[in-house]
Amino acid sequence: MSINLFDLTGKVALITGGTHGLGQAMAEGLGNAGATLVINGASSQDKLNTAVEHYKSLGINASGYLFDVTDEAQVIKNIAAIEKEVGNIDILVNNAGIIKRTPLEEMEVADFEAVIKVDLVSPFIMSKHVVKGMIKRKEGKIINICSMMSELGRSTVGAYAAAKGGLKMLTQNMATEWAKHNIQTNGIGPGYFATTQTAPIRVDGHPFNDFIINRTPAARWGDPKDLQGAAIFLSSKASDFVNGQVVYVDGGILATIGKPSNED
Repeated sequence: MSINLFDLTGKVALITGGTHGLGQAMAEGLGNAGATLVINGASSQDKLNTAVEHYKSLGINASGYLFDVTDEAQVIKNIAAIEKEVGNIDILVNNAGIIKRTPLEEMEVADFEAVIKVDLVSPFIMSKHVVKGMIKRKEGKIINICSMMSELGRSTVGAYAAAKGGLKMLTQNMATEWAKHNIQTNGIGPGYFATTQTAPIRVDGHPFNDFIINRTPAARWGDPKDLQGAAIFLSSKASDFVNGQVVYVDGGILATIGKPSNED
């Protein structure tokens, strides 16, 4: 019984930005739990095709759809296509995101708006149109990928923090409005993870590498696969009474403002 609570067999999961990185890791977790994957990407058809082939090589049923999640017309068109060609969307993971590292006093308004559009407006657009089918069926799971910046600020990431803080509150409001339809809307807040993007700074002696290891009670960077458990839980029946929450998968870094327990 307890194992079946986490079984996603027969479910269709749409993951935006699922062609690489943390999105890919979470998608793999859902696929290995039995879900049929629908992967969204926006950069190129070749990159999307490569990602889909990767999932298939793992024995996961997957397909890809190339569209811009900030363009409502494209979203409406592709959701209709997905529902016709693959099936009803049971799980939506709003993972697509960007970051621009610029001090606020130097940041162009257009760059600030671009981050807000991708990181905050696109989850609203995607959820608005996917949830309509969920409401009709009286069930569904929406997972918004938040951040530690949903809770705190950090130098040069003001636009990202504004978007992710807003996404936390949007998650709570989605839960407030849609829980009555048996739809659970929650978030995942990743900490610092070992990805290809962080590889250049994950070397001994690099100040930021030392900072992360010393500040994180777990004393390490996260492995992308560390996100899979939270993604499966929030996509499955195991979380049917969990709503409006953000699960921080961060090795404990948000739990302390002082020296973690692994330091003298």
